[in-house]
Amino acid sequence: MPETVIEPAQSALLPVKGTDKSFPVRRVYCIGRNYAAHAVEMGHDPDKEPPFFFQKNPDNLDTSGTFPYPPKSADVHHEIELAVALKSGGTNIPLSEALDHVYGYAVALDMTRRDLQGEAKKMGRPWEVGKAFERSAPIGPLVPATECGHPDSGRVTLHVNGALKQDGDLNQLIWKVPEMISYLSDYFELAAGDVILTGTPAGVGPVSAGDVLEGHVDGFAPLSVKVV
Repeated sequence: MPETVIEPAQSALLPVKGTDKSFPVRRVYCIGRNYAAHAVEMGHDPDKEPPFFFQKNPDNLDTSGTFPYPPKSADVHHEIELAVALKSGGTNIPLSEALDHVYGYAVALDMTRRDLQGEAKKMGRPWEVGKAFERSAPIGPLVPATECGHPDSGRVTLHVNGALKQDGDLNQLIWKVPEMISYLSDYFELAAGDVILTGTPAGVGPVSAGDVLEGHVDGFAPLSVKVV
């Protein structure tokens, strides 16, 4: 490897449940408005929209169990999601082969500076300031698909300080996991290490310092995150 002029950045690593091994992250793709009720609460008609994606940075994924309330925002929202981690990739992946590329799954949060995202939308600007900030994607350990299979149903919930705020089911995804993988591969060259956040049910809302968020997807250990 050629000598570098600065120290290379370390790859973001996700723990794999039940092992001492880690999953190195390459890219993070997020799908928007992938539950009908959430699309409606955000002011959109889910029946008329093709899928769309945005990205977070690999080092936005955070396994510390804490979420520092970010600066320059007074309206940060929780969004509970199932994350999909890929072990391989390619382009123009057929729908029938999409799940062959999945390594495993995890419970994650897509934390959003909603006020800054809203300002960006009004001006037709990108969303990164509202989505891709530091530690904006708390995530739990990966569970290999060899252990959990490929879940296509199961309750998805988010409690804040014990109160239920989001409640949906994976069977309500507008675009299913194989469809997301296949669609993305038409526009990007997917590869091992890519992570896809699959969308959030209705009920997104603000968090405050001191809040405890408990995210749950059936079949996975809960994700507990404290806002600090």
